[in-house]
Amino acid sequence: MADRRILLIGSVAALALLGTGGAWLAARQSGDPLAECQGSAVAGGMDSFGTDFTLTRQDGQRVTADQVFDKPSLLYFGYTFCPDVCPMDSARNAEAATLLQEQGKDVQTVFVTVDPKRDTPEVVADFTSLFSDDMVGLTGSEEEIAAVNKGWRNYYKANDEEDQEYYLVDHMTNTYLVMPGNRTVAFFGRDTPPEVMAERVGCFVDALG
Repeated sequence: MADRRILLIGSVAALALLGTGGAWLAARQSGDPLAECQGSAVAGGMDSFGTDFTLTRQDGQRVTADQVFDKPSLLYFGYTFCPDVCPMDSARNAEAATLLQEQGKDVQTVFVTVDPKRDTPEVVADFTSLFSDDMVGLTGSEEEIAAVNKGWRNYYKANDEEDQEYYLVDHMTNTYLVMPGNRTVAFFGRDTPPEVMAERVGCFVDALG
């Protein structure tokens, strides 16, 4: 009986090893250096995310997507009046970036507002400074912000019909990993811990060497 149990455990372990090895081999054979870093598949692929843009940085300078994404970037869409989710997600992203910087990987965080009516460059600057001196904050006209959100499939809606000052904004909470050249390669849900995010982002950075 004991021998049979040992044999069963050994068989399960062997199958697990074969599965892991098969996934690794498939990633290598696909020719995509990022394949082994990927998480969940997305309809249309990650290449369908992103768009070119020109927005206003928190220092008032107009910047393009290529100027913003000149290094691996953790991109998040939120707004400064957000009571809880946006500050927590921004803090998590900043912590992940710090972990990566401690490993010698130059990764930045980028915050794009979904509330351009209230989020002026000065307001965005105050918000981003709470989390990191290196966090890039971006705003723009309502049309510019709408176009950028559409590019990353980010839903948002301002609930400002009755209150034009203290309204909340519904929005998605994904964080996207955008590599230089404005290439989006992964996304993370808000339940992803900073350590896990740093590990996966580090995989992408190493793969692109």
